[in-house]
Amino acid sequence: MIQLKPITLFLLLLWASGLHGQTASVLGTILDENNEPIPNVNITAANLGTVSDESGNYVLELTADIPNTITFSHIGHSNVILENLILTTNETFEFNPVMKTGAIQIAGVDVSATGKKSIEGITTIPPEIVRKIPGTNAGVENILKLLPGVSFNNELSTQYNVRGGNFDENLVYVNGIEVYRSFLIRSAQQEGLSFVNSDMISDLQFSPGGFQAKYGDKLSSVLDITYKTPTSFELRADASLLGASGSLETISKNKKITTISGVRYRNNGLFLNSLQTQGNFNPRFFDVQSLLTYRFSEKFHLNFLRTFSINDYTNEPLTRQTNFGTLNDPRALLVYYQGRERNKFTNTLGALKADLFPNDHVKLEFIASTFHTQEQEFSDVIASYELGEVDTNLGSETLGEVVNPRGIGSQFNRARNQLDALIFNVSHNGKIAKNESVLEWGVKFTHEDINDRFRESEFIDSAGYIVRPPNSGLVNNEPEEPFTADILPFESVQAINDTKTNRLSGFLQYSKHTKLGEHDVYYNLGVRAQHWVLKGEVFEKNAQTVFSPRGQFSIKPNWERDMLFRLAIGSYQQPPFYRELRDSQGNINPNVEAQKSIHYVLGSEYSFTLWERPFTLISEAYYKDMTNVNPYTVEDVRIRYAAQNNATAYALGFDFRLTGAFVPGTQSWVSLGYLKTEENWDDRGNISRPTDQRLKFAVLFQDYVPSIPNVKLYLNLVYNTGVPGGSPNYADPYNFQNRLRDYRRADMGISYIFADEKNKHPKGHWLHRFKEFSVGFEIFNMFNNQNSITNTWVRDVDTQQQFAVPNYLTGRILNVKFGVRF
Repeated sequence: MIQLKPITLFLLLLWASGLHGQTASVLGTILDENNEPIPNVNITAANLGTVSDESGNYVLELTADIPNTITFSHIGHSNVILENLILTTNETFEFNPVMKTGAIQIAGVDVSATGKKSIEGITTIPPEIVRKIPGTNAGVENILKLLPGVSFNNELSTQYNVRGGNFDENLVYVNGIEVYRSFLIRSAQQEGLSFVNSDMISDLQFSPGGFQAKYGDKLSSVLDITYKTPTSFELRADASLLGASGSLETISKNKKITTISGVRYRNNGLFLNSLQTQGNFNPRFFDVQSLLTYRFSEKFHLNFLRTFSINDYTNEPLTRQTNFGTLNDPRALLVYYQGRERNKFTNTLGALKADLFPNDHVKLEFIASTFHTQEQEFSDVIASYELGEVDTNLGSETLGEVVNPRGIGSQFNRARNQLDALIFNVSHNGKIAKNESVLEWGVKFTHEDINDRFRESEFIDSAGYIVRPPNSGLVNNEPEEPFTADILPFESVQAINDTKTNRLSGFLQYSKHTKLGEHDVYYNLGVRAQHWVLKGEVFEKNAQTVFSPRGQFSIKPNWERDMLFRLAIGSYQQPPFYRELRDSQGNINPNVEAQKSIHYVLGSEYSFTLWERPFTLISEAYYKDMTNVNPYTVEDVRIRYAAQNNATAYALGFDFRLTGAFVPGTQSWVSLGYLKTEENWDDRGNISRPTDQRLKFAVLFQDYVPSIPNVKLYLNLVYNTGVPGGSPNYADPYNFQNRLRDYRRADMGISYIFADEKNKHPKGHWLHRFKEFSVGFEIFNMFNNQNSITNTWVRDVDTQQQFAVPNYLTGRILNVKFGVRF
């Protein structure tokens, strides 16, 4: 195992160089009003310039880290002007102008060191950072967890909590299409791949709260992903010890048809073998996605998105020893397993989207999508365990072994869970933009058909005797009277649920950019509404309606300092989805109402120059007042709701992020966040919510060796204070408020770039055919911190007392990878 000392990291962080005069690139394809490429277009920026080729393609190098104005000019067409573009060194910005015969077109791209300056409170992250930054689950979620206010400490999971919410409260869109995740997954080991394929991303926007009415009915956040529109043929392939991925981009000769496809395979066996539970793991995850676009004309585009994924998780656990407790009272759990666990999750999504552009001011969208998931959890695992003290006597022959056992017993866990869900959506969105005003509207119909077979049981054995469930009402007078009652599980849940939900939702919002004296002002007012009808075979249908008004106000003062201030206030109501309706016994409560939250968000954005490079400091303070709360418990990534609106809650905090070119030619940031969130069940008093993670500190850092600039360093560091350790099953959380230890993790990647946009090779060279070629390695959890985010609850079979045994996460892992792009 590699030993990496802290001094090594310190030296790596000192690689920052003082290089100046670096460049960035703008590239794309120039088309006319008939969607035909325009050759020989003059593209100029200050004293720099180039011309487009026969296919309308161009590449222009700019001076980095300063404002640039680019002019596109051609005989017979009006100029296109791109203003105020600031790129970091070696950054590539894609811009595909359409040149018309009308008036001069000015495309103001108000860009700072971190990307688009956002008056809407939206964080924009360059896709290249998503693809390069190392992480156990590298991709979009890996980057989100480095933002303030976003947390989840299980590195094998792609789920995340935002500002005190759980991961059922986050909206995710891909090209305007809402995407869903599997229902039955209970362990991060079973999750596999994120829905979002990072190789296919062209734009990523994220809001942790206070978002606009157009984004939907969830309580916490929205992630808005846009997949690429290819401008040329491109083939990408990546491989590592964890799996492989590939993507293909194509475009027809007439530029009317484009396709982008991605395929991924992953096996997490490398990580699972570092866990304390030893066994035969076979976690296989596979998915394929494709987006096809056909441009019938400039005014009509048709898109088809198709995805298919399968997670096949097989586990035959063998042994486990976990040491826990304190120095004065060390304890250990020693477990021997028999049996196996087999889980399979198959998801498909198909979506058809039509984009209409009747004129320059109007855009209309029509979307139809179908999501289908088939899931099964089959498990039969017998765990014979010994719970006792640990021998810490250095001279003892039993050093480190369990002595003085407090409990010896076994548990038999059985699950036969099956779920089939079909979700159909049809929607229309419209937008009219004219004279600094934007009117947007949308309407959506959703049909959800859920068929759930829920069967779980747990038997507890003590010295050969099955422990009966509490309060069973049976009297055992052996040996005077024979005991002939049936063997009953200590805990058992059986339910068959078939539910259908029809939802009709819509929004209307108006945005305006105006002046207040010499200051720029933006405001947005909107409202959402949703009406839904829940039907089932064992209960009468139930109908409910909610309304959610929201507003935003931003002002950019005409000051010498580049400042922007934002205020957002809105109502966010989350109508219950299937899992929120199911209680501890698996039964559906049709009377569960929408959870409600009022968001108050006050933010600022300050852009400035430091070391002759651009930086931005983003700050936000927020408060969320929640009512009609449906409380829940968390075990790993499995959320179990009470299916009651019997709680109130609040969340408050502060988020700070400093981002910019700490090293010339790179973008890095430092995040700091404070959060406090509590809930009150049935007026019993406030307790910490399962997501109450008080302090968050994270660093995303990129660097290179000054003398060998092709050697790149990518680093992410995360420190989170501990969250409540949870409670067993549906136990009363008021009795379980102990916190887990703090979470510390550092992942590092080092790559050598043989070829990319800045390292082209002449014909005849073996690297000439590559647009990009890199080889490198990654060290995950390089300081080998022993982190935990959940507990295993083990009963002392004599007293029935439950002990919280930490589930430790992955240790230090070395991964080797390479990537090519043609």
